[in-house]
Amino acid sequence: MLVKVNGKSVKMAQPQRILDIIDNKDKRYIAAKINNQIHDLSYIPDDKSEIELLDLNDVRGVKIYVATLRFIISMACKRLWPNARCLFNYSISRSIFCSLSHLGHSFTAENLKMLEDEINKIIKKDYQINDKIIPFEECKRIYKMQGFKDKLEILKYSKTAYVPITECNGYYDYLYDYSLPSTGYITKFKLKFYSPGFLIFYPRAECKGDIPDFEEEKVFRDVLREANYWSNIIKTGTINQINDKVREGNALELINICETRHNDQIAKLGDKIAKEVERLRLICVAGPSSSGKTTFTNRLRIELYARGIVPLMISMDNFYFDDQSKYPKDEKGNYDYEHIDALDLELFDSVIFRLIQGEAVELPEFNFKTKKRTFTKPIKIDSRQPILIEGIHGLDTAICPSIPDENKYKIFIAPLGQYRIDDHTPISLSDMRLIRRMVRDREFRNTPCETTLATWQSVRAGEFRWIYKYQNYADTVFNSELAYEPLVLAKYAIPALKEIKEDSQYYITAKRLLLLLGCYESISDKWVPCNSILREFIGDSIFYTEDKR
Repeated sequence: MLVKVNGKSVKMAQPQRILDIIDNKDKRYIAAKINNQIHDLSYIPDDKSEIELLDLNDVRGVKIYVATLRFIISMACKRLWPNARCLFNYSISRSIFCSLSHLGHSFTAENLKMLEDEINKIIKKDYQINDKIIPFEECKRIYKMQGFKDKLEILKYSKTAYVPITECNGYYDYLYDYSLPSTGYITKFKLKFYSPGFLIFYPRAECKGDIPDFEEEKVFRDVLREANYWSNIIKTGTINQINDKVREGNALELINICETRHNDQIAKLGDKIAKEVERLRLICVAGPSSSGKTTFTNRLRIELYARGIVPLMISMDNFYFDDQSKYPKDEKGNYDYEHIDALDLELFDSVIFRLIQGEAVELPEFNFKTKKRTFTKPIKIDSRQPILIEGIHGLDTAICPSIPDENKYKIFIAPLGQYRIDDHTPISLSDMRLIRRMVRDREFRNTPCETTLATWQSVRAGEFRWIYKYQNYADTVFNSELAYEPLVLAKYAIPALKEIKEDSQYYITAKRLLLLLGCYESISDKWVPCNSILREFIGDSIFYTEDKR
């Protein structure tokens, strides 16, 4: 029997687990990819299989690592406090926030020290982790015994006789992912007390398997806490709770609640700007891909109009150089359109400064097909007319250095929902943005899902390089999440993802997203308001529809 491991041939007398074939004494390797399928290291490959080993430099490897880390933390909590409820959510500074309830007291720094000691004991013991398929009724009995009411709620809607479960030294849970072979594979993590719970820091692929430094982000902390509080109030913290809204006939109410919340956020923002309009000349909107920047900026424009403020909207995309030789290139030698130096910053600063000084200014208009600029007729603004700009570099300190910071108002926009499959399995916020982008690209840009997936890691790298490091400069964070959006997006995204074949290198991601979206009920999009941020991705937005009356 012959297999290839990372391109090297390995002969075997008989079939063996991947774990037994490779040298992994340092526990570097997390999982394996074979024919565009992910397998844990206990998998027995077929003859002539080509095995690619995944480590912490790989995004998929990190996901498996983090799922197992959460499993071990939950296991340690159950050992220390059998009646406690452990909740995980994605949080600030590339971390996971964990809160414990039903302790009988508030979680303390001393509790965290106890927990960390217990986690390290479990890791040191190097207990084997076993993925199993067990009868439905047995699984119900185990979850009831362990007090996992959230998992029992999910099982109520299961239609299979057997269900998957993960076991380790008598503790049972389900990861919704592959697991590491044993607890000793967790070699890197950090915990930080962060009332009312703690933060978990883990290796990141974009940091080459290292743990990034912690940066306090007070604005984002408050927004995420508010999002968590809000989801608990209206009972949308888990997929099952959201699905219950549909099953109980309350989908339209959920849409109205979510959209009213957006309206309220924008109204409050309009109030803030109106009170300071005399000093504010530049309103900057920035955020990661598919956060809803364009629709939000238009809605803010209308909100300000309603207060007698008439902003001038300018897109930073119109300030690309019309000479490609001036564009920087990425590590592959391709033109890097997301690089800030692809923009004519000198022209941008000059245009904004002259407008604020009351001059009549010609504005550039960039044609993305010809890669050339033309200019409008001269435009003037008055002293109460702020300039509203939107673009990924809107918060960058290099933008408009001639305008004092006191004359700028900076807004960061991103979907910051706090949702979980169950208590122990938070849903990635970047996955929800990816689904938005896939739907929009396919519906309106004639771009196949596979192409969107192919560029996503590059997009994410650009976000870390150009956006996130400036997010703390924001005066306001707008949370653009909509709890109901997966219920609508699923009917667009699922057929598109199913088009990706098993021989595609993006099949792994497609399969993972299909499993996530398959957990949601589906609802019609006809009740989504025409000015909703969601319309930017599914169509029929009032901001992009021609009035043909």
